[in-house]
Amino acid sequence: MNRQAQAAVMFLVGGALLHAGTTGLYLRYVKAGLQPLLLAAGAVLIVAAAATFWYELRRARAARRHPGGEAHDRHGGHAGGHGHAHREPRISWLLVLPLFALILVAPPALGSYSAVRSGTALQQPLAYPPLPSGDPVRLGLVDYAGRAAYGHGRSLGGRKVEINGFVALDHTGTPYLVRMALNCCAADAQPVKIGLTGKLPPVLEPDSWLDVTGTYTPKRAEDPVNGGIIPYLDVIQAKPVAAPGDPYDESWNS
Repeated sequence: MNRQAQAAVMFLVGGALLHAGTTGLYLRYVKAGLQPLLLAAGAVLIVAAAATFWYELRRARAARRHPGGEAHDRHGGHAGGHGHAHREPRISWLLVLPLFALILVAPPALGSYSAVRSGTALQQPLAYPPLPSGDPVRLGLVDYAGRAAYGHGRSLGGRKVEINGFVALDHTGTPYLVRMALNCCAADAQPVKIGLTGKLPPVLEPDSWLDVTGTYTPKRAEDPVNGGIIPYLDVIQAKPVAAPGDPYDESWNS
């Protein structure tokens, strides 16, 4: 791999990062708050690639102006009797594999398969902010789960809530509504689960997204994976919806 090839790969990787950062594809890999850093990294790679192209072009022009000059390698030494600069190891071409993966393979967001094989990551909230006005009130799944599991529903005041998440079924067929919560990127995503009881749809498909309206119920269960608390929601209405643009929940570390 010579300098021109290195610059080309760097340019393509930078362009792929900018494409992912401006189209929402990056949300499959990292949390939304990292978008500025991702865009900055892509811009730096493109600028570095352009600088490398310019440097190599200038060196080529200088070589044409002085054809009798002795070739030097990039370390300042003589290139040898053949007059060729040393190249980087061929293993450097493996750098194109992440590029192809980023361009050609857009992984789906983590779903029910990961959720039922991982224990709930629900954490006790530091505080319970006042609920916004309106009834039913729109809450994040992690917010409701914390209020129900650790606040015993007192901060909910008996109000109806609307929650959005995807369906997961454990080995016994128990339905959960789940959001994958993450700290940084999809690699560290962990599920937060709430159980569903009440007026459930007759058929529940794993990984389908539901918008659920319901009320607090004191019913709870232990997660069969790690023994964590799984609070329940008494469902009044559930309707299928499209998956959101950002399928992950970052509210627990915002």
